[in-house]
Amino acid sequence: MKLIIDCGSTKADWLILDKGTEVANTSTNGFNPNYTDKDTISSITLNNNIYTPYIHNIREVYFYGSGCASIKNCNLIEEIFKNIFRSSKIVVNCDLMAASHALMGDKNGIVGILGTGSNSCFYENGKIKERAISLGYILGDEGSGSHIGKSLLRDYFYAAMPKDLRNRFEERYDLRRDNVIDNIYSNSQASRYIASFVPFAYDNINNSYIKNLCAKCFNEYIDIFLKRYDVSSNNIGIVGSIAYYFRDIINECFEYQGFNKPQILKSPIEGLKIYHSVY
Repeated sequence: MKLIIDCGSTKADWLILDKGTEVANTSTNGFNPNYTDKDTISSITLNNNIYTPYIHNIREVYFYGSGCASIKNCNLIEEIFKNIFRSSKIVVNCDLMAASHALMGDKNGIVGILGTGSNSCFYENGKIKERAISLGYILGDEGSGSHIGKSLLRDYFYAAMPKDLRNRFEERYDLRRDNVIDNIYSNSQASRYIASFVPFAYDNINNSYIKNLCAKCFNEYIDIFLKRYDVSSNNIGIVGSIAYYFRDIINECFEYQGFNKPQILKSPIEGLKIYHSVY
């Protein structure tokens, strides 16, 4: 049996396969070892009982996660899972590899992530040949949920948001300045908090201000995360909730910038199910 986990900053998808057949699946809170402490990660992992009935039959564990581009974080995750699956093979990879396996399989192309955070890479011959530099939600994450959320909050507090939308924004959220600042600067899940304002953008997507704000974020993503690769490949795939729910605007931005429409998946888990049924 194989246990596959695709873990983002907000949500983690868990899947158990037995000879390519799905046995069980569930979702839990996600985490990012760059912002989440070891005890919290261990608690989320240990309190998930999906694997309990199969724990002695699981021979391979494949963990893909946000923040797992560094050896330090990979070792941390491996240690946590080794304490549970002592005799199993544990493989820890970054979220870009999850996206690459899910979208490309054995093909080559540019792979992107647009969820709570954002990133991209060029995937070739089963390996990540080149990847973008991820600066996180404070300095980077262009096009992501945290980027859109920051843009909404900034425009609200600077009174750049149209008055009618501003009133609706106030009715929907607790926007006391001290509360917002505290949630951003004293919260280990700050990126998730900032991205929690994105549903407002989606619910008002036909408003010209919202549409322009989102398009600006996605064009920045294309400029920074996709145009960087010195390749002619127009085979592009993107995973993530932001890519999925805002795909119409993303497709317009891609067309405007001269790219083919990307393949879009809401989550890598279905693609990973297919990939790990073969590999």
